[in-house]
Amino acid sequence: MKKTNWTWAFLGLLALAVRFLAGQYPEATDQFYSRTFFPVIRNGIDLSLGKLPFPTVYLFIGLVFALSWVSFRRFFRFVGWRQRARYALHAGANGLGALVFFFLLLWGFNYQRTPIFQQLNLQPKPLDVQQLTAELDLTLQLASLDRGRISQDTIALTEVMAYLPLEDLVRGTMQANLEVLGLDFTGHPRTKQFPPEGFMRRMGILGIYFPFTGESYLDPSLHTLEKPFTIAHEMAHSYGVTDEGEANFIAWVICTRSEEPILRYAAHLLLLRYQLRDYHGMDPDGALCWMENLPRGIIQDLISIRESTEAYPPLWLEMSRKSNDLFLKSQGVKAGIKSYQQLPMLASAWRQRMNRKN
Repeated sequence: MKKTNWTWAFLGLLALAVRFLAGQYPEATDQFYSRTFFPVIRNGIDLSLGKLPFPTVYLFIGLVFALSWVSFRRFFRFVGWRQRARYALHAGANGLGALVFFFLLLWGFNYQRTPIFQQLNLQPKPLDVQQLTAELDLTLQLASLDRGRISQDTIALTEVMAYLPLEDLVRGTMQANLEVLGLDFTGHPRTKQFPPEGFMRRMGILGIYFPFTGESYLDPSLHTLEKPFTIAHEMAHSYGVTDEGEANFIAWVICTRSEEPILRYAAHLLLLRYQLRDYHGMDPDGALCWMENLPRGIIQDLISIRESTEAYPPLWLEMSRKSNDLFLKSQGVKAGIKSYQQLPMLASAWRQRMNRKN
Protein backbone atom coordinates (compact mmCIF):
# COMPACT_ATOMS: atom_id res chain seq x y z
CA MET A 1 0.00 0.00 0.00
CA LYS A 2 1.34 3.43 -0.97
CA LYS A 3 2.49 5.49 1.98
CA THR A 4 0.45 8.67 2.50
CA ASN A 5 2.40 11.91 2.06
CA TRP A 6 1.61 14.56 4.70
CA THR A 7 4.35 17.02 3.69
CA TRP A 8 2.18 20.12 3.31
CA ALA A 9 0.25 19.43 6.51
CA PHE A 10 3.58 19.16 8.34
CA LEU A 11 4.91 22.35 6.77
CA GLY A 12 1.74 24.19 7.80
CA LEU A 13 2.17 23.08 11.41
CA LEU A 14 5.86 23.99 11.28
CA ALA A 15 5.00 27.46 10.01
CA LEU A 16 2.54 27.92 12.88
CA ALA A 17 5.24 26.90 15.35
CA VAL A 18 7.64 29.43 13.82
CA ARG A 19 4.87 32.03 13.98
CA PHE A 20 4.52 31.41 17.72
CA LEU A 21 8.27 31.86 18.24
CA ALA A 22 8.26 34.96 16.04
CA GLY A 23 5.59 36.49 18.26
CA GLN A 24 7.84 36.02 21.28
CA TYR A 25 10.73 37.84 19.64
CA PRO A 26 9.29 40.70 17.51
CA GLU A 27 12.62 42.51 17.16
CA ALA A 28 14.28 39.39 15.76
CA THR A 29 11.30 38.88 13.45
CA ASP A 30 11.64 42.44 12.23
CA GLN A 31 15.37 42.00 11.60
CA PHE A 32 15.47 38.57 9.98
CA TYR A 33 12.08 38.36 8.25
CA SER A 34 10.58 41.82 7.69
CA ARG A 35 13.83 43.61 6.82
CA THR A 36 15.81 40.75 5.25
CA PHE A 37 13.70 37.90 3.87
CA PHE A 38 10.45 39.67 2.98
CA PRO A 39 12.11 42.33 0.74
CA VAL A 40 13.45 39.48 -1.41
CA ILE A 41 9.90 38.19 -1.81
CA ARG A 42 8.58 41.70 -2.46
CA ASN A 43 11.09 42.44 -5.22
CA GLY A 44 10.79 38.96 -6.74
CA ILE A 45 7.02 39.32 -7.10
CA ASP A 46 7.29 42.87 -8.44
CA LEU A 47 9.70 41.71 -11.16
CA SER A 48 7.47 38.81 -12.21
CA LEU A 49 3.74 38.75 -11.46
CA GLY A 50 3.66 42.51 -10.96
CA LYS A 51 4.56 43.01 -14.62
CA LEU A 52 1.37 41.33 -15.83
CA PRO A 53 -1.37 43.78 -16.91
CA PHE A 54 -4.22 41.93 -15.17
CA PRO A 55 -4.95 40.94 -11.54
CA THR A 56 -2.93 37.76 -11.04
CA VAL A 57 -5.40 36.59 -8.41
CA TYR A 58 -7.24 35.16 -11.43
CA LEU A 59 -4.28 32.78 -11.92
CA PHE A 60 -4.50 31.76 -8.26
CA ILE A 61 -8.24 31.13 -8.56
CA GLY A 62 -7.64 29.05 -11.68
CA LEU A 63 -4.97 27.00 -9.88
CA VAL A 64 -7.29 26.36 -6.93
CA PHE A 65 -10.08 25.21 -9.24
CA ALA A 66 -7.69 22.93 -11.16
CA LEU A 67 -6.34 21.30 -7.98
CA SER A 68 -9.87 20.95 -6.58
CA TRP A 69 -11.00 19.25 -9.79
CA VAL A 70 -8.09 16.79 -9.65
CA SER A 71 -8.83 16.03 -5.99
CA PHE A 72 -12.54 15.65 -6.74
CA ARG A 73 -11.85 13.08 -9.46
CA ARG A 74 -9.42 11.16 -7.26
CA PHE A 75 -11.95 11.12 -4.44
CA PHE A 76 -14.47 9.17 -6.53
CA ARG A 77 -11.86 6.68 -7.70
CA PHE A 78 -11.71 5.27 -4.19
CA VAL A 79 -14.14 2.52 -3.25
CA GLY A 80 -15.91 2.61 0.11
CA TRP A 81 -16.52 5.42 2.52
CA ARG A 82 -13.44 4.64 4.63
CA GLN A 83 -10.99 5.08 1.78
CA ARG A 84 -12.79 8.19 0.62
CA ALA A 85 -12.82 9.64 4.14
CA ARG A 86 -9.11 8.89 4.52
CA TYR A 87 -8.35 10.59 1.22
CA ALA A 88 -10.54 13.60 2.07
CA LEU A 89 -8.72 14.00 5.40
CA HIS A 90 -5.34 13.71 3.73
CA ALA A 91 -6.15 16.12 0.89
CA GLY A 92 -7.84 18.60 3.21
CA ALA A 93 -4.97 18.62 5.71
CA ASN A 94 -2.36 19.06 2.98
CA GLY A 95 -4.39 21.77 1.27
CA LEU A 96 -4.92 23.72 4.49
CA GLY A 97 -1.28 23.21 5.46
CA ALA A 98 -0.11 24.60 2.11
CA LEU A 99 -2.31 27.68 2.48
CA VAL A 100 -1.03 28.36 6.01
CA PHE A 101 2.59 27.75 5.00
CA PHE A 102 2.57 30.06 1.98
CA PHE A 103 0.47 32.74 3.72
CA LEU A 104 2.97 33.04 6.56
CA LEU A 105 6.07 32.64 4.40
CA LEU A 106 5.00 35.17 1.77
CA TRP A 107 3.65 37.84 4.13
CA GLY A 108 2.00 36.65 7.35
CA PHE A 109 5.07 36.64 9.61
CA ASN A 110 4.94 40.46 9.37
CA TYR A 111 2.12 40.31 11.92
CA GLN A 112 4.76 39.44 14.52
CA ARG A 113 7.10 42.33 13.68
CA THR A 114 7.78 45.35 15.90
CA PRO A 115 4.77 47.70 15.49
CA ILE A 116 5.42 50.81 13.39
CA PHE A 117 3.95 53.00 16.16
CA GLN A 118 6.49 51.60 18.59
CA GLN A 119 9.35 52.16 16.14
CA LEU A 120 8.26 55.82 15.81
CA ASN A 121 7.75 56.22 19.58
CA LEU A 122 4.22 57.47 18.93
CA GLN A 123 1.85 57.38 21.88
CA PRO A 124 -1.64 58.12 20.55
CA LYS A 125 -4.23 59.04 23.16
CA PRO A 126 -8.02 59.39 22.92
CA LEU A 127 -9.09 62.95 22.07
CA ASP A 128 -11.65 64.89 24.09
CA VAL A 129 -14.20 67.16 22.39
CA GLN A 130 -12.02 70.26 22.62
CA GLN A 131 -8.98 68.49 21.17
CA LEU A 132 -11.06 66.87 18.46
CA THR A 133 -12.64 70.14 17.31
CA ALA A 134 -9.20 71.74 17.15
CA GLU A 135 -8.01 68.85 14.98
CA LEU A 136 -11.12 69.15 12.83
CA ASP A 137 -10.55 72.86 12.29
CA LEU A 138 -6.98 72.21 11.17
CA THR A 139 -7.99 69.37 8.85
CA LEU A 140 -10.72 71.51 7.30
CA GLN A 141 -8.31 74.39 6.74
CA LEU A 142 -5.83 72.13 4.95
CA ALA A 143 -8.56 70.39 2.94
CA SER A 144 -10.02 73.72 1.83
CA LEU A 145 -6.63 74.97 0.64
CA ASP A 146 -5.91 71.85 -1.40
CA ARG A 147 -9.38 71.65 -2.89
CA GLY A 148 -9.00 75.21 -4.10
CA ARG A 149 -5.77 74.20 -5.83
CA ILE A 150 -7.61 71.41 -7.67
CA SER A 151 -10.70 73.38 -8.68
CA GLN A 152 -12.35 76.68 -7.85
CA ASP A 153 -15.71 75.20 -8.80
CA THR A 154 -17.98 73.93 -6.01
CA ILE A 155 -19.43 70.98 -7.93
CA ALA A 156 -18.30 67.54 -6.75
CA LEU A 157 -14.94 66.26 -7.99
CA THR A 158 -15.68 63.04 -9.84
CA GLU A 159 -12.97 62.78 -12.52
CA VAL A 160 -9.47 63.88 -11.58
CA MET A 161 -6.87 61.39 -12.89
CA ALA A 162 -6.78 58.13 -14.85
CA TYR A 163 -6.07 55.06 -12.73
CA LEU A 164 -2.62 53.94 -13.96
CA PRO A 165 -1.05 57.42 -13.66
CA LEU A 166 -2.65 57.69 -10.20
CA GLU A 167 -1.18 54.35 -9.13
CA ASP A 168 2.27 55.45 -10.35
CA LEU A 169 1.88 58.79 -8.56
CA VAL A 170 0.94 57.19 -5.24
CA ARG A 171 3.77 54.66 -5.48
CA GLY A 172 6.33 57.34 -6.33
CA THR A 173 5.10 59.55 -3.50
CA MET A 174 5.33 56.66 -1.07
CA GLN A 175 8.86 55.72 -2.12
CA ALA A 176 9.97 59.36 -1.86
CA ASN A 177 8.53 59.91 1.63
CA LEU A 178 8.94 56.63 3.50
CA GLU A 179 12.16 57.93 5.02
CA VAL A 180 10.26 60.47 7.13
CA LEU A 181 8.62 57.50 8.86
CA GLY A 182 11.97 55.81 9.43
CA LEU A 183 11.04 53.05 6.96
CA ASP A 184 13.31 51.62 4.28
CA PHE A 185 10.88 49.45 2.32
CA THR A 186 11.95 48.38 -1.15
CA GLY A 187 10.03 47.14 -4.16
CA HIS A 188 7.60 48.27 -6.84
CA PRO A 189 4.25 46.93 -5.54
CA ARG A 190 1.12 46.98 -7.66
CA THR A 191 -2.40 47.88 -6.60
CA LYS A 192 -4.61 46.80 -9.48
CA GLN A 193 -8.30 47.35 -10.06
CA PHE A 194 -10.30 44.14 -9.64
CA PRO A 195 -13.28 43.83 -11.99
CA PRO A 196 -16.18 43.32 -12.18
CA GLU A 197 -17.07 46.78 -10.93
CA GLY A 198 -18.85 46.75 -7.58
CA PHE A 199 -18.08 43.09 -6.78
CA MET A 200 -15.65 43.79 -3.94
CA ARG A 201 -17.83 46.53 -2.47
CA ARG A 202 -20.82 44.21 -2.36
CA MET A 203 -18.61 41.84 -0.36
CA GLY A 204 -17.95 44.71 2.08
CA ILE A 205 -14.40 45.28 0.77
CA LEU A 206 -12.91 48.47 -0.68
CA GLY A 207 -9.41 47.12 -1.13
CA ILE A 208 -7.42 44.05 -0.15
CA TYR A 209 -3.86 42.75 -0.15
CA PHE A 210 -3.58 39.18 -1.40
CA PRO A 211 -0.38 37.54 -0.06
CA PHE A 212 -0.47 34.56 -2.44
CA THR A 213 0.10 36.80 -5.46
CA GLY A 214 1.81 39.71 -3.69
CA GLU A 215 -0.60 42.22 -5.19
CA SER A 216 -3.29 44.42 -3.70
CA TYR A 217 -6.62 45.12 -5.35
CA LEU A 218 -9.36 47.72 -5.13
CA ASP A 219 -12.83 47.98 -6.56
CA PRO A 220 -12.97 50.02 -9.81
CA SER A 221 -16.22 51.60 -8.63
CA LEU A 222 -14.53 53.49 -5.77
CA HIS A 223 -15.06 57.22 -5.87
CA THR A 224 -12.21 59.16 -7.46
CA LEU A 225 -11.51 60.85 -4.11
CA GLU A 226 -11.30 57.49 -2.31
CA LYS A 227 -8.87 55.85 -4.70
CA PRO A 228 -5.64 57.74 -3.79
CA PHE A 229 -5.86 56.93 -0.09
CA THR A 230 -7.01 53.34 -0.71
CA ILE A 231 -4.09 52.74 -3.08
CA ALA A 232 -1.65 54.11 -0.50
CA HIS A 233 -3.26 52.02 2.25
CA GLU A 234 -2.99 48.81 0.22
CA MET A 235 0.58 49.61 -0.86
CA ALA A 236 1.50 49.92 2.82
CA HIS A 237 0.23 46.34 3.21
CA SER A 238 2.29 45.37 0.15
CA TYR A 239 5.41 46.61 1.94
CA GLY A 240 4.67 44.32 4.89
CA VAL A 241 2.53 46.56 7.13
CA THR A 242 -0.19 44.31 8.54
CA ASP A 243 -2.04 46.43 11.10
CA GLU A 244 -4.96 48.32 9.53
CA GLY A 245 -4.45 51.34 11.76
CA GLU A 246 -0.77 51.48 10.78
CA ALA A 247 -1.65 51.18 7.08
CA ASN A 248 -4.16 54.04 7.44
CA PHE A 249 -1.61 56.15 9.27
CA ILE A 250 1.17 55.55 6.73
CA ALA A 251 -1.21 56.29 3.85
CA TRP A 252 -2.29 59.55 5.50
CA VAL A 253 1.28 60.72 6.19
CA ILE A 254 2.47 59.82 2.70
CA CYS A 255 -0.47 61.42 0.88
CA THR A 256 -0.37 64.64 2.93
CA ARG A 257 3.33 65.03 2.06
CA SER A 258 2.69 64.71 -1.68
CA GLU A 259 3.41 67.56 -4.07
CA GLU A 260 0.11 66.80 -5.80
CA PRO A 261 -2.95 68.49 -4.22
CA ILE A 262 -5.26 65.61 -5.22
CA LEU A 263 -3.37 63.21 -2.94
CA ARG A 264 -3.27 65.70 -0.09
CA TYR A 265 -6.95 66.55 -0.44
CA ALA A 266 -8.01 62.90 -0.58
CA ALA A 267 -6.09 62.22 2.66
CA HIS A 268 -7.45 65.32 4.45
CA LEU A 269 -10.98 64.44 3.37
CA LEU A 270 -10.76 60.89 4.69
CA LEU A 271 -9.33 62.08 8.01
CA LEU A 272 -12.12 64.64 8.18
CA ARG A 273 -14.69 61.85 7.80
CA TYR A 274 -13.10 59.83 10.61
CA GLN A 275 -12.94 62.88 12.86
CA LEU A 276 -16.56 63.80 12.15
CA ARG A 277 -17.63 60.26 13.01
CA ASP A 278 -15.85 60.51 16.36
CA TYR A 279 -17.25 64.00 17.00
CA HIS A 280 -20.80 62.87 16.20
CA GLY A 281 -20.39 59.97 18.64
CA MET A 282 -19.29 62.32 21.41
CA ASP A 283 -21.54 65.33 20.71
CA PRO A 284 -24.14 64.82 17.93
CA ASP A 285 -25.57 68.35 18.17
CA GLY A 286 -22.13 69.94 18.22
CA ALA A 287 -21.06 67.92 15.18
CA LEU A 288 -24.13 69.02 13.23
CA CYS A 289 -23.50 72.68 14.11
CA TRP A 290 -19.86 72.36 13.07
CA MET A 291 -20.81 70.83 9.72
CA GLU A 292 -22.99 73.83 8.89
CA ASN A 293 -19.80 75.82 8.27
CA LEU A 294 -18.32 73.37 5.76
CA PRO A 295 -17.45 74.94 2.38
CA ARG A 296 -19.92 74.03 -0.35
CA GLY A 297 -17.31 72.26 -2.48
CA ILE A 298 -16.36 69.91 0.37
CA ILE A 299 -20.04 69.28 1.14
CA GLN A 300 -20.63 68.30 -2.48
CA ASP A 301 -17.64 65.95 -2.40
CA LEU A 302 -18.88 64.27 0.78
CA ILE A 303 -22.35 63.86 -0.72
CA SER A 304 -20.84 62.43 -3.92
CA ILE A 305 -18.80 59.89 -1.93
CA ARG A 306 -21.88 58.88 0.05
CA GLU A 307 -23.91 58.41 -3.13
CA SER A 308 -21.13 56.31 -4.62
CA THR A 309 -21.12 54.11 -1.52
CA GLU A 310 -24.90 53.73 -1.51
CA ALA A 311 -24.85 52.62 -5.16
CA TYR A 312 -23.15 49.36 -4.11
CA PRO A 313 -24.57 48.34 -0.73
CA PRO A 314 -22.76 45.33 0.82
CA LEU A 315 -24.73 42.08 0.64
CA TRP A 316 -23.37 40.64 3.89
CA LEU A 317 -21.92 43.65 5.73
CA GLU A 318 -22.20 42.22 9.23
CA MET A 319 -20.71 38.89 8.17
CA SER A 320 -17.87 40.69 6.40
CA ARG A 321 -17.13 42.81 9.48
CA LYS A 322 -17.20 39.87 11.86
CA SER A 323 -15.01 37.67 9.66
CA ASN A 324 -12.48 40.48 9.17
CA ASP A 325 -12.52 41.24 12.89
CA LEU A 326 -11.95 37.56 13.73
CA PHE A 327 -9.10 37.27 11.22
CA LEU A 328 -7.31 40.38 12.48
CA LYS A 329 -7.60 39.32 16.11
CA SER A 330 -6.37 35.80 15.26
CA GLN A 331 -3.23 37.40 13.79
CA GLY A 332 -2.54 39.41 16.95
CA VAL A 333 -4.26 42.71 16.05
CA LYS A 334 -6.05 43.15 19.38
CA ALA A 335 -8.25 46.02 18.22
CA GLY A 336 -9.58 44.01 15.27
CA ILE A 337 -11.58 46.14 12.83
CA LYS A 338 -11.52 48.99 15.37
CA SER A 339 -7.90 49.53 14.34
CA TYR A 340 -9.28 51.32 11.26
CA GLN A 341 -10.71 54.00 13.58
CA GLN A 342 -7.39 54.95 15.17
CA LEU A 343 -6.43 57.50 12.51
CA PRO A 344 -7.66 60.68 14.32
CA MET A 345 -5.56 59.82 17.39
CA LEU A 346 -2.53 58.90 15.30
CA ALA A 347 -2.80 62.01 13.13
CA SER A 348 -2.95 64.20 16.23
CA ALA A 349 0.08 62.45 17.78
CA TRP A 350 2.02 62.83 14.53
CA ARG A 351 1.16 66.53 14.21
CA GLN A 352 2.33 67.13 17.75
CA ARG A 353 5.58 65.30 17.06
CA MET A 354 6.23 67.29 13.88
CA ASN A 355 5.45 70.57 15.69
CA ARG A 356 8.00 69.70 18.38
CA LYS A 357 10.61 69.04 15.69
CA ASN A 358 9.91 72.37 14.03
